[in-house]
Amino acid sequence: MIRLVVLIPAIVLSALAVGGALHFGQAVPMAEQWPLYEALRTTASIIFAVVGAWLAIIYPERLKLSFRGEQGKAEVAPVRMGKLLHPAIHSTAILCIVLVAGLFVPILRNIAELLPYREHLRGVSYGLLVVLTLWQAWTVILTLVPADVIKSASDAEVRHRETVSGYKRKAVEASGRSSS
Repeated sequence: MIRLVVLIPAIVLSALAVGGALHFGQAVPMAEQWPLYEALRTTASIIFAVVGAWLAIIYPERLKLSFRGEQGKAEVAPVRMGKLLHPAIHSTAILCIVLVAGLFVPILRNIAELLPYREHLRGVSYGLLVVLTLWQAWTVILTLVPADVIKSASDAEVRHRETVSGYKRKAVEASGRSSS
């Protein structure tokens, strides 16, 4: 229920943002849009690197086995490892789209037949920029998953130790009473 309360407004606001970008972005020249694409490219690259570092820290042995090709010796990959890869996959897709846009925008700007549609194409470009930025913002949130995984595991370990020490304490107390 809480998910829907958050998800529905997020979808509506995202749709409004993209619609607004398609309309109002027509007035934003590419010279002003391109630095935003570059910032998006930089952010995607940083997230890709951060997720790679998380994987290397959390699953170093799994990564070594994967690159050596020793599948027989490897245990089953942890279920959460896929969740850790999602931000890297999303960032890679965003990075590819931005890089391809960087190749085609200069070419499209010089096609005479497209000049009458320049404003509409600016709007499409700005709409794409908003979609990619919202996607990247979600990817940034997904990078928090490794920290949550580590914290959850640490909390479970602390609870386990506290439970075990509680039982040991009770056993010691019970053995002290029975010997008296």
